[in-house]
Amino acid sequence: MHLLNVLYEIYLKTGIPHLDYRYVIMWLIGCLFMYLAIKKDFEPLLLVPIGFSIFLVNMPIAPLTGPGQLINLFFKYGLETEIIPCLIFLGIGALTDFGPMIANPKTLLLGAAAQLGVYVAFFGSIFFGFTIKEAASIGIIGGADGPTTIYLASALAPHMMGMVAVAAYSYMAMVPLIQPPIMKLLTSEAERKIRMKQLRPVTKTEKIIFPLVATVVICLLTPDAAPLMGLFMIGNLFRECKVVDRLLKTAQNDLLNIVTIVLGLAVGSTMKAEVFLSPKPLFIFFLGLVAFAFSTFGGVLFAKIMNLFLKEKINPLIGSAGVSAVPMAARVSQKVGQEADPKNFLLMHAMGPNVAGVIGTAVAAGTFLAMLK
Repeated sequence: MHLLNVLYEIYLKTGIPHLDYRYVIMWLIGCLFMYLAIKKDFEPLLLVPIGFSIFLVNMPIAPLTGPGQLINLFFKYGLETEIIPCLIFLGIGALTDFGPMIANPKTLLLGAAAQLGVYVAFFGSIFFGFTIKEAASIGIIGGADGPTTIYLASALAPHMMGMVAVAAYSYMAMVPLIQPPIMKLLTSEAERKIRMKQLRPVTKTEKIIFPLVATVVICLLTPDAAPLMGLFMIGNLFRECKVVDRLLKTAQNDLLNIVTIVLGLAVGSTMKAEVFLSPKPLFIFFLGLVAFAFSTFGGVLFAKIMNLFLKEKINPLIGSAGVSAVPMAARVSQKVGQEADPKNFLLMHAMGPNVAGVIGTAVAAGTFLAMLK
């Protein structure tokens, strides 16, 4: 009997007696994220750590998420501070070529128009009973920019940070599934076949001056966007000045890889069964999808409106790239365009609104912060 008691005590200290169906559901969700990353190549650098973190934090009684424990530390330093989103913007800036946007400044308007979903979801969330700060945190999902979503939610609605971050990164990963049907619905085959002239060469001087001018303009108009945009622009300056190769390589590779791992684990750690399997997170996912769909709609529709006034028409498909999912949204514009005309090359044209969308989403976040914090 004594041996049986000892074995029973050991059994009670395992996770097995505490296991229920909710944990199994979350394991399946984590595996779905990893499947999309590994099999479908949907944002693998993000979905692999997010998916595994979901899988891991839903192990019953595992010492992971309490004060001072491993995954809790990732959350504390990955999501609760501004530093991780800002460092990711530094890396993105170091990887970004502003040349297509400088060569065709009209694409800035497409990046602005593609923020439509942010405001549709914002007002929709208020209608459905969320507070105004929660609504802003949900609406920004429409920009398809995970770091900006985290940055805004950490300031306005920290209790929702994990939910909106997971929604934002999920929809970023599913750009190739969500956008093409909307793009095809809004455009005719003739519009999808529009060929655009090759972009003019952009000088090194223009590329160096742009981040400086953009920083001044954005920080004066929306000071609350300065941390994100400041790091974004200095990363780009590293790229274009050609004299800080070591800093550029670190920002593009080692630093960005480290903060991506920390961010992915931190985001996934918020998806514990007792929190996620409730109506509110699922409703946030629905509103995030609405936001993303309307952002795609806004970019394509505004491109069509612009064509009413332009002699040299633009292909409306590049308007969908105005969401901030860089460079996946631009690649989707290219793919859908080549389905209509295999010799049509839209990628570089689509990179203009794609980069503009990053700026537009950060400005939208700064505007919400200025009004609400």
